[in-house]
This record gives sequence, structure tokens and C-alpha cells, in this order.
Amino acid sequence: MHFFNFFVKKHLHLNRIKKKIYIFCSIRKKFYSFTHEEVTRQYIIFLLKKVKNYKNSNIWIEFPLQINKLNKRIDILVLLNEKPHILIECKAPKISITQKVFDQISIYNSVVQAPFLMISNGIKIFIFQVDSYKKKFSFLKKIP
Repeated sequence: MHFFNFFVKKHLHLNRIKKKIYIFCSIRKKFYSFTHEEVTRQYIIFLLKKVKNYKNSNIWIEFPLQINKLNKRIDILVLLNEKPHILIECKAPKISITQKVFDQISIYNSVVQAPFLMISNGIKIFIFQVDSYKKKFSFLKKIP
């Protein structure tokens, strides 16, 4: 958690309004309530932009999705050549990444069809490539 404190202080724009803290999202261009999941989301956005050089226009945040007539939201969807490239699920650091989270992103991807999936709670990051023909996942060490 020490790293997160450093990241928040060094790289995020925070604003306090009436005893409540808000965090600025550089993609959506507005402030959102400061939650641990939002910090994870902003950390992943930072990695996508600063480390992998993805453009703001290729990163969609809280993208709406309908599954079995239920309205859901994808935390982050990265596009490449105007097609889904990386589907990302963000969790708060205290949330364990379990089989349930892998199932969740797999269900979302049954609609989105992104070749890469990523799950993070800010402490652990799992990145994998989808092989839809063999119906398997291959874990990767780096963000594509």
C-alpha cells in the first residue's frame, strides 16, 4: 500500500470539497469520488498512457455493456485500430483476485471479443491473451 500512497501523491490530481476527496480522471476530464477502485483505475490508466503510450482516444472508461439484458460497465477498454484490444477489470487493493473475477471478465469478453484481458487490484496484475480457437488463456508478463 506504500506504493499506492506514493503514486497518489506524485501522479494524481486530487480535490477536496466539503470534507470529501475527489480524483481527476485524465480520460473522462472530470473529478470522481476517491475510492480505492478508482485509484486502481487511475494507476492502470497511468501505465497505459505513460509506459505503453496509448492515446486518450484509445482508452474508454466505464464502457456500457449489456449481458443477458443486464446493464454492466467495463472498467477500461483499450482500442487498437478501432477494435477492442485489451479489456481491463479493476478492483480495490483489498479485493482478492479470485476465480469469480476471472469469470466476470470472461463473460464480459464473450461480448467484447478483445484478444487481451487484464485484471488488477493495483497490487497484482494478471495479463493474458485469449485463444478463442482453443478456448484457452496464455498468461503474459507485460501489457501488450
